[in-house]
Amino acid sequence: MTELSISLLPETPADDAAIERLIARTFGPGRYARSAFRLRENNPHRHDLSFTASIGTMLVGSVRLTPIVIGDLPALLLGPLTVEPPFRSHGIGRRLVERALEAARAGLAEAGAARLVLLVGDEPYYGRMGFQRVPRGQVSLPGPVDPARVLVCPLDATPMDEVRGPVRKAFAPVAVQESA
Repeated sequence: MTELSISLLPETPADDAAIERLIARTFGPGRYARSAFRLRENNPHRHDLSFTASIGTMLVGSVRLTPIVIGDLPALLLGPLTVEPPFRSHGIGRRLVERALEAARAGLAEAGAARLVLLVGDEPYYGRMGFQRVPRGQVSLPGPVDPARVLVCPLDATPMDEVRGPVRKAFAPVAVQESA
């Protein structure tokens, strides 16, 4: 088989409708019941850390990173990662994840930057990209999840024992008014 010419580009708001259709096709209506969906619901993803894969003008894949907090630790939630079924097994998903992790690491110097990326997924697949299983009981997600599928990829030297607490949506800080 010939090598596919794949373009990886930062996601833009103009991509949203096509990505939502792709996610609906590949994950179906059951996606709404997942714990990860609950963290993404009404919690905007970061377009600057989310990427699309295209072959020519056809969108064939997408990955998104959404701000979350684990305990007090700023983090990002990876997902959904999706690739059109005919284009799976060509390394597109891996390339999307690696590009998103690279962009997240580049932002480590920002104040309050995420120190790790969390996902719910298959360790044999994501382990090749630096993800490791969170020890049982260290984190809790909003809803049922198989603890063996809760994985993190540190973006810096954050030790695994600091990855603990409830996983929740990251909200913009509330401005504090100074007293007169």
